[in-house]
Amino acid sequence: MALLDHLGITVEDLARAKEQYHPILEALGYTCGFDDGSSVSWQRGDDTEFIIYPPREPDSGPHRHGRVGWQHLAFAVDSREEVDRMHAIALAAGRTPVRDPKEYPRYTDRYYASFVEDDSGIRLEFMHNPPADAS
Repeated sequence: MALLDHLGITVEDLARAKEQYHPILEALGYTCGFDDGSSVSWQRGDDTEFIIYPPREPDSGPHRHGRVGWQHLAFAVDSREEVDRMHAIALAAGRTPVRDPKEYPRYTDRYYASFVEDDSGIRLEFMHNPPADAS
């Protein structure tokens, strides 16, 4: 059973956000479920669903990292090369780099990650942190 069933995020511009999320989620194995103009969703098998919504209040964004609310969502991937690949896909989809792929020894000596933001200020991380006994 998945620990997280679904995640809904409000974005400033639904069409633009779809352009920025679709290539990333597709590369992570998600497929677009519905797109009815009031929201867009992606799902990975029968597991976690990812949904974006337009704002209910105009001019309420963008989100500012570090304020109360959203921090970031980290996607664990299988290798450092996959972190690099996902980072490149995110940049090609129009995301802004926050931190290019690099090691983060303050977490573990194996932690490798990158961070990107979309136009709404929503931050994603792509990370690889293999178990200590994996060489």
